[in-house]
Amino acid sequence: MDEQYTRIADWPLVQQKIKRLAFEIAEDNYDEPEIIIAGICHNTEGYALAMHLHDQLKKIVSARIVLTHIELDKGRPADSPVQIAMSEADINGKVVVLVDDVSNSGRTLLYAMKPFLDYHPKKIQMAVLVERTHKQFPLQPDYVGLSLSTTIQEHITVVISRAGEEGIYLS
Repeated sequence: MDEQYTRIADWPLVQQKIKRLAFEIAEDNYDEPEIIIAGICHNTEGYALAMHLHDQLKKIVSARIVLTHIELDKGRPADSPVQIAMSEADINGKVVVLVDDVSNSGRTLLYAMKPFLDYHPKKIQMAVLVERTHKQFPLQPDYVGLSLSTTIQEHITVVISRAGEEGIYLS
């Protein structure tokens, strides 16, 4: 990352937050036979976070942990189709944990949740690494790694997938 970014969390702290998120998910779903971890947008930091949560959960629970992704246009989710990489039969009666790197307005999580409502999951939960307090939609993630009070002009960048640059940055 360049100089215009200020690192507010290094990789060891991010790993600690991911591990804690996994333990919280495990505690809340201790009696579930299967948990679906659904990362938002393949090849993004939200999906990278989902992969790390998946790996951590596999170490601590006996439940079947399924990793999948949801595709949508994060910039304009209302104007793009939302696709889930699973069938209705795979989702019905299961716990779904939607995962994204940063929750800002709540818009992305809201639209990512929408197609799951066409099915019948047992419950839908949300996990984010960073929660900002600029809600435009009434969504509150169930699992939060780090809550930050920032101005609307400030931007949070999470880096998980680029070795040597991992961390949470403010610009």
